[in-house]
This record gives sequence, C-alpha cells and structure tokens, in this order.
Amino acid sequence: MTFFSIIISVYNKEKCIKNTIESVLNQTYKDFEIIVINDGSTDGSEIIISAIEDSRIKLITTKNQGASNARNTGIKEASSNYIALLDGDDSWHVEYLQHMYDAICKFPNLKIFTTGVSQNYKTKTVPVPYSFSQSELYGIHNYFKASKKNTLITSSSVVFNASIIEKTGLFDTSIISGQDTDLWIRFGMHFEVLFINKQLVYYNFNESSLSNTTYELSKKPKFDNYLTEERTNTDLKLFLDRNRYSLALLSKLQDDQKHFSFYTSHLDSKNLSFRKSFLLNSPKWFLKLLIKIKSLQGEKIYYPKS
Repeated sequence: MTFFSIIISVYNKEKCIKNTIESVLNQTYKDFEIIVINDGSTDGSEIIISAIEDSRIKLITTKNQGASNARNTGIKEASSNYIALLDGDDSWHVEYLQHMYDAICKFPNLKIFTTGVSQNYKTKTVPVPYSFSQSELYGIHNYFKASKKNTLITSSSVVFNASIIEKTGLFDTSIISGQDTDLWIRFGMHFEVLFINKQLVYYNFNESSLSNTTYELSKKPKFDNYLTEERTNTDLKLFLDRNRYSLALLSKLQDDQKHFSFYTSHLDSKNLSFRKSFLLNSPKWFLKLLIKIKSLQGEKIYYPKS
C-alpha cells in the first residue's frame, strides 16, 4: 500500500493539467498513487492525461457530474490511509509531500494537515495571509478560529486520514459551488488542523474557473445544516456568519431579496465589524464600484464585475 492517495479532479483543464500532474511526479517523496478523475471534460484534457506515462497514475473518466462527485469518486477509489486533494489547475512545491509525511510522523494522533498557499496571477505571486501568527514550522489550530481572514484548508492544500470520513462524510453533491467549504466545516467541527508554516501550494488564478464564475445563489451553500451546532459552538457561529455576510452581499448585488432575507435572518449582526455592517446596508451601486476598483488590481474577486 502506498502512503498517499492523491485525488486530482479535472474538468476542461487542458492548458494546465500536465503541469499539475508533473508537480506531483516531481515530488521528492515518491510513495504515492495518483487518481485522476476526468469529470466529463470536453476539451483535450483526457488525451493529455493519457499521454503521461507513469504506473502510479490511474485515470477514471466519468460523465460530467461536478467537482463533488469527482472528488468523492476518487476518495472511494483510494487505497492509502492518507488522502491528498489537488485541483486540476493548481500545483505543489517539490517538497510538499515530504513535509506532509514528516508532519504525519511527528503528529500521529492528528488527522488533518495543511500548509501555506500562494496565489499565482499573471504578473505576481501573492502569499495568502491568515488570521493567526505562527513563527514555528508546526502549529495546531481550531479551523474556525484560524480561518477568520482566509480559509486554513483548501482543496489543493489538505491531506487527511481516510478514517475521518466515517465521522464527517464526503462532499455534499447538492452544492455546486462552495462544497469544499461545507466539508471543511464538518472537518473543523470534529478535528484540529496541523498547519505547516511554508508556502508549498500554488493556486493558479483562472478567471474562467468555477469559483470565479458561479454566482447563482441556488448553487451556493445555505449553512442551514448547522443551525443546532452553532448555538453552542461560538467559533462555528462566527465562521458561518462571516460566510452568510458574503452571500448576503452577493444577494444584494443580484437584487435577490429572497436569499438576502434568508442569509441575514440567520446572521447575528453583533458578529459583524462596523465596516461589514456598513457594506451590508450600502446601496448596490456603491458595492459594484468597490468591486470594480478591486478588479483593477488583477486579483481574485468573489462577486461579478458587472
């Protein structure tokens, strides 16, 4: 049995999938299998993947069912105790798996491991800032406390023990965009997270990717599965309210009063800063102006530009 099972979900990534897979094959730590789930790509992704000759690669092609189904399929096919997720347009530093292996050996009782992420844009690379300070190589964190600014876990920077799925479940296939956040919530409700203080993952910004183009609120998480738990878990409540705030802003931008009312009805205004409260009550034109200004910086935005 190999030590890591690496799950790569792919949908129309012909321009970057070779680089993604090669970033795995070039790892200094070699004991792994790669399970690539081609989620019904209509471009040349499958041809490119098939042309890469390495016995550790297993390609599974399915009809297009979305990232949740693709990742779940890969996890179910995994033969290793440790699952590493990687999106089809991201990449790893050559020592990513070695650092993960070292952390697992040093902290055998922990189940979830992650590391720093850098965002690659056309003209610059920007390390993702976090809401905590960590000077040591290793730090053990509460997911919700550590994700006040940016999420501690991403779908290209997480390794977890397969046994936790019995408690957390898999990705929710009913959520089209934001399904990863929903799973991280369940991870955080049950387990602490080991953070490796190194930039070892590269998120390659792509304006056409699903997370940057999906604005339909019906496809977003509702977070109503956690109404009971958040009553007694203050950290969870704060985390959920920050996400509800973001989706309430999106609702306002889309003139969607139904979703705006839904998210704000579950949101405790005491958990919002003055700035967030101000924005939540600002007119649509003002929000669109702020988004336009941010888009000129060439960095990821979370709401439509127009």
